[in-house]
Amino acid sequence: MHQITGNTRIFGILADPIQHVKTPQGINQHFAAEAFDGVMVPIHVGEGELATVVQGLRAVRNLSGFVVTVPHKSAMVALCDQVSAAARLIGAVNVVHRSADGRLHGTMLDGEGFVAGLRQQGIEPAGLSAYLAGAGGAASAIAFALVRAGVSRLTVANRTSDKALQLIERIRSIHPAAVLNVGTEDPSGHELVINGTSLGLRPGDALPLQADKLQASQVVAEIIMQPAETPLLSAAKARGCRIHFGAPMLSSQLALMAAFMRGKLEQLEVAP
Repeated sequence: MHQITGNTRIFGILADPIQHVKTPQGINQHFAAEAFDGVMVPIHVGEGELATVVQGLRAVRNLSGFVVTVPHKSAMVALCDQVSAAARLIGAVNVVHRSADGRLHGTMLDGEGFVAGLRQQGIEPAGLSAYLAGAGGAASAIAFALVRAGVSRLTVANRTSDKALQLIERIRSIHPAAVLNVGTEDPSGHELVINGTSLGLRPGDALPLQADKLQASQVVAEIIMQPAETPLLSAAKARGCRIHFGAPMLSSQLALMAAFMRGKLEQLEVAP
C-alpha cells in the first residue's frame, strides 16, 4: 500500500458514472513501478457540474493532472487553456496537465491507445475496411487514428447522421485521400467493426449496431472496459466473430497519460 503524505502528488479521473473506471488501478500501478510519489483517485462529476469542478481543480496546488472520460471528453476542450492540435480537431480531450500556475493543458490519447491495443492483440488495421459506431469524443479520436493507421476505408455510423458527417469532413480536411462514408446501423461488408459509443456500459442499454448482421469473418471491437464482455461482444461471439475487448485501449496509453499529467507535454505537438 502506497503511503500518502503531504508531499504526494494528486491525480484524478472525472467520470459519470464512476464505478466502472479502471484507470486509477492502472495509473497507480504505473506510479508504483516508477517509485513515483503520486496517487490517482476517482472523482464523480455530473455533466452539469463539470465546469465548476474543473475551475476548483485549478486551485488545488498538489494536483498535477487528471484523466477525463464519459461523458466529459468533448466538453473538456473549452475548459482547457491549451489543447493539442489533434485534440482540437478531434473535438475532445481525455488527459489534462495542471501547471503550477493553475493553467490546464489537454490532449487526446484514445485513438493512439485503441490502435496500439489492436496491434498488441495481433490485429493490424492497415488495409482493413472499418465500421465505427459513434461520433463522440472517443469515437472521433479512433476515427482519426484508424485513417492514420491506413484502413482501406472507414464508415462512421451515428444516431445523428449530421454528427457523423461533420466528423468525416474534419478527417477529410487533413486526410483528403481517405475513403470515408456515413453508414447505418448495419455493419455488413466491413472487416473490422468497432463500438465507439458508451452503449453497453449500463444495464439495459440498446446495442450500438445491428448485431444480427455480423458475420464470422469480422473482428468486433469494444472501447468499453466494464463489463469486459459487453452485450455486443457476447452477440458477436455467438455469431463466430473474433472479439476484441476494451481494456487494451487503456493499457496501451497508461504510460503516455502518466507522463503527460506529470508535465511531459510532447503530446501537444502530435499531429492528428
